[in-house]
Amino acid sequence: MKNLFFLFSIAALVFLTSCQQDIPENKNDDLSKELHAIFDEEWKFRSKDDDAELLPDVTPEREKKDAEFWKGILEKLANIDRSKLTKEDRINYDIFKYQLEDKVARIGFEDYLMPLNAEGGFYTNLSYMVRGMSFETADDYEKYLKKLKAVPQFFDDNIALMRLGMDKGITQPKVIVKNYKALIKSYLVDSPSKSSFYGPFSKMNSSVPEELQTDLQNRAKEIILTHVLPSYQKFDKFMEEEYVPKSRNSLIASDLPKGKEYYEQRVQFFTTLPMTSDEIFALGEKEVARIRADMEQIIRDVKFEGSFSDFLAFLRTDPQFYAKTPKGLLKEASYLAKKMDGKLPQFFNTLPRNSYGVEPVPAAIAPNYTGGRYSGGSLKRHKAGNYWVNTYKLESRPLYVLPALTLHEAVPGHHLQISLAQELEGFPEFRKNTYLSCYGEGWGLYSEYLGIEAGMYETPYENFGRMTYEMWRACRLVVDVGIHAKGWTRDQAVEFLGSNTALSLHEVNTEIDRYIGWPGQALSYKMGELKIRELRKKAETDLGNKFNLRDFHDVVLLNGAVPLFVLEELVNDWIASVK
Repeated sequence: MKNLFFLFSIAALVFLTSCQQDIPENKNDDLSKELHAIFDEEWKFRSKDDDAELLPDVTPEREKKDAEFWKGILEKLANIDRSKLTKEDRINYDIFKYQLEDKVARIGFEDYLMPLNAEGGFYTNLSYMVRGMSFETADDYEKYLKKLKAVPQFFDDNIALMRLGMDKGITQPKVIVKNYKALIKSYLVDSPSKSSFYGPFSKMNSSVPEELQTDLQNRAKEIILTHVLPSYQKFDKFMEEEYVPKSRNSLIASDLPKGKEYYEQRVQFFTTLPMTSDEIFALGEKEVARIRADMEQIIRDVKFEGSFSDFLAFLRTDPQFYAKTPKGLLKEASYLAKKMDGKLPQFFNTLPRNSYGVEPVPAAIAPNYTGGRYSGGSLKRHKAGNYWVNTYKLESRPLYVLPALTLHEAVPGHHLQISLAQELEGFPEFRKNTYLSCYGEGWGLYSEYLGIEAGMYETPYENFGRMTYEMWRACRLVVDVGIHAKGWTRDQAVEFLGSNTALSLHEVNTEIDRYIGWPGQALSYKMGELKIRELRKKAETDLGNKFNLRDFHDVVLLNGAVPLFVLEELVNDWIASVK
């Protein structure tokens, strides 16, 4: 599913992984030069799609060619004596090896034959392409038109992948792929000017001469009419007549060819820890029990008369907990974000230069989307980050979880962490474009916890909302493994998540579908947060009054996106240096 990540314009989710003092001391050392030459060779190969004028090649032949290339790079890497590298280059080596081994493994499992999931896929992620492009000159618009002309081939190639997957028994479960109808609806418009792909032409950059603007607009309408809209219509027909009827009934990733090995590999990748799915399931049950006790205490504190399930029903239905308008929800989210902005210097030495805004989740993807998400920005592209808040079905967007959501997606969560990472310099390009869920999502969940110390939860209900989010991530450890390794039904998963959290039932259902279509990813949040909190506690214990929280956050953030086993090494080194 490499094409998905390309189209997500993951520049929005860029994670750099070192700070300036971590540059190798012996940069001219022969071994270091040899290692960095391997990095450069691989990066040039990996980034060729980013430089292409058209859309990426997603054929099976391309996938196999990529795998052979990466196997060759790993062989070269094996000839480097890791023990003789500097500490900084050992970190580079470990992250690089970790990434490439995963790329080769995924191609071996052929999961690229499933280029879609519950939230969409290649057919929705094309819209992210628009968000990631610059539209400042006439040439920028011309490049975009070339990409639009390439849409039919791109759709045909993805449909060919899916047909091959059907032949091999490698499809997404029917229970989630049938949701495609709701997601594709906004793309099946009756006029090019109504298409989201026409957006860049509706208000063009003033640097483009007016007469040229008219020409570009007319050509855009023609290309959308003849290339883009027919591609979506063709895909709609393929899904309805072929893919949905033939997609698998089983939810379990373990039921795919080599499915058990595939799921365990996903577990290892998304947690970056040497833990089995059974061990994670047991840890999840333990965390659920711990958090449940804290939630029960809140219910006693507010003197609610009724059971735990009665309290959840109260939270889900009482009008006091819901915004009356989309704008009202956005205003509340904006207030919370700005409130935390004012507290950041208490907790951080280093703050990013780039700003962020608060916007609604785009209507085209909102029905099956999470409650909120971060859409990254870029100073180089003159684009602020954005904290997306889902305003679809306001009755399913409770205000009591909004403080935790804001801390996770905006500050001190994803915006602060990603923007800081973008501003770091002097490191291999592959590290500048590294995304690791266990690190990024672990930091996001840790940021929710940090809100306690920042005084962001002003009422018992907001604190219960924070616990709901923590419980949600703990439940994921149980539910994800339950679905993909233990044969849980969708109803079992919905019941477990719905009965243990105050999430709306709409969000419970969209979340379960997300886990079904993205095996292992849901494990990364809680595992990452637990590791960061564990390392902080160790530092506080070992350093006593020498512990400085702002300095600890520098160690975690200014070394960028690293696997958890690398983060542990970095924190231990910092503790030793402070001692």
